[in-house]
Amino acid sequence: HGKLYSGSRDNTVRVWSIADGAHLSTLKGHTDYISSLAVGDDGTVYSGSVDRTIRAWSGENGTLLRTLHGHTAVVCALAIGGDGTLYSGANDKTVRVWCGGTGAALYSLPVDSLICALAVGPNGKLYAGLDGHGTIGGTITVW
Repeated sequence: HGKLYSGSRDNTVRVWSIADGAHLSTLKGHTDYISSLAVGDDGTVYSGSVDRTIRAWSGENGTLLRTLHGHTAVVCALAIGGDGTLYSGANDKTVRVWCGGTGAALYSLPVDSLICALAVGPNGKLYAGLDGHGTIGGTITVW
């Protein structure tokens, strides 16, 4: 899409041109700083925040499409599956699964530690990097 997205402590997502580095626009709506970003194959931009919400934005024009509520702590990680499913991990020790097209909450996966990272592998499996409680070498959970 030729765009780069950055999240900031000023509660915004900034949109940049990859071609020339120009600032294109600023997406506003979160009430606390941005802690995670993901971009879907359809161009939808997802931002997770310390405000415990996820916002979905149009990659074309920056319009806010929807706000997802459900986490009770900082949303630390976002990942998108090949089918458009959105996964979010938070400091509430859950991975939430959302329909990417509608934003409907599908289900929640409890874990026993804070979530630091999420990724969907080419095999469709979800990987969650969990905090090691301040020690080196946390764990990875696979679904």
